[in-house]
Amino acid sequence: MRAAPTILHLDMDAFFAAAEQASKPSLRGKPVVVGGLGPRGVVATASYEARRFGVHSAMPMGQARRLAPNAAYLVPRFSFYRSISEQVMELLGRLSPLVEPLSLDEAFVDLDAGGVADDSASARAAGERLRADILATTGLTGSVGLAGSKMIAKIASEEAKPDGLVLIEPGTERELLAPRSVRILPGVGPATGEHLRRAGMTTVSDLVEAGEDELVRLLGRAHGASLYLMAQGYDDRPVVAERDAKSVSVEDTFDVDLHDRVRIRFEVERLAERCVGRLRASGHSGRTIVLKVRRFDFSTLTRSETLRGPTDDPGVVREAAGRLLEAVDTTGGVRLLGVGVSGLADYTQEDLFAQAEADAAHAAEGAVGAVGAVATVSASASEEGAEGDAGAAVTGASAVAAVEPEAHEPVERRWAPGHDVRHAVYGAGWVQGSGVGRVTVRFEEPWSEPGRVRTFAVDDPELEPGEALPLVRRG
Repeated sequence: MRAAPTILHLDMDAFFAAAEQASKPSLRGKPVVVGGLGPRGVVATASYEARRFGVHSAMPMGQARRLAPNAAYLVPRFSFYRSISEQVMELLGRLSPLVEPLSLDEAFVDLDAGGVADDSASARAAGERLRADILATTGLTGSVGLAGSKMIAKIASEEAKPDGLVLIEPGTERELLAPRSVRILPGVGPATGEHLRRAGMTTVSDLVEAGEDELVRLLGRAHGASLYLMAQGYDDRPVVAERDAKSVSVEDTFDVDLHDRVRIRFEVERLAERCVGRLRASGHSGRTIVLKVRRFDFSTLTRSETLRGPTDDPGVVREAAGRLLEAVDTTGGVRLLGVGVSGLADYTQEDLFAQAEADAAHAAEGAVGAVGAVATVSASASEEGAEGDAGAAVTGASAVAAVEPEAHEPVERRWAPGHDVRHAVYGAGWVQGSGVGRVTVRFEEPWSEPGRVRTFAVDDPELEPGEALPLVRRG
């Protein structure tokens, strides 16, 4: 534990929704909800205005619409959020070489390693300077927590929300934690929290009073011992600059259960292509191909195949995912599909002859997995599975594409609410909504006054998808 509050935790405020409000003047100060808009979509982020109605992350979108029917509901623009995140992470990198990103909008920073803070006063100054730099660079606000450990710094940033800074002096951790719910501690989710409640432990002070032996008896050696230390405010985890990726994956949740085997195969192949795109972008290859299938009854099947060497070949990944699909019964319907690659490496080692031999063996034997493949199956409608479904609905938030149309069929352009467009006459704008062959667009820019709304045919040749504009106007 550190004697000075030199670990900083940054959490951008309602990041996705705040970015949308900043880019769309007409939405500022109004409830905004970002997430999957289909029947099975979930909320990714809700603005603070929407939270007043009870809307929160991971809530089913249908429930959010009932709570806040007049809010603006938008499809995520992940490339836009990623570009803002890169600006924020660059600012964090100026503070210290030890920056540990947790997500697009959240990171730990070791201020001591950067030489910018060695006591409370200098740490506070660094935190305030960071908040000012983020606002000037991105037009968005972030909340900062400062403490002597990662756990307490994260708690501090949560208390600082929105748009604030909280510094917790080392030595005051136990006093801070004692009256709080056990859920405030890392690793205590709904299931563990309920287990502790049944044992009569609802606050952190209850855990300390129970003692390490009792927690170990209830939760097991590893979890019980670590929880006892955290309850006393002890957390010596370092800020780690490089967090090695263990896997790359993509998944989609479908508005309507898929039953057609050809369509399911098509979706698996499409996901495999997307997964390889992410794999290559990360500079990796991988040995193990993973297929995830969530069926109509929420049971989840996960099958994997380990290849002879790491690959980033889309054909190899696509074919392996297809072989794994053959072993899964989808007759009742499929609500989610996912394809992933694990066992990552920084190189490829394609033994083409060995792979061809394995493929021939598959054809001859009608086998499901490759020679030496590893297959695992899990078929329980668990709490973890339900949470995974919520996350998938966000990553596949825009409506999943239908099976590719026949060559002679016209392809109708689809306009997702919130996405950028550009008109040959009216300039930059964003989609407010579309349907029955029409699309409604509000024309405005981040630095303009709220703009006017106009409606066009969905195939209007003067209307095209546009690029996101920067939130802060330069020059």
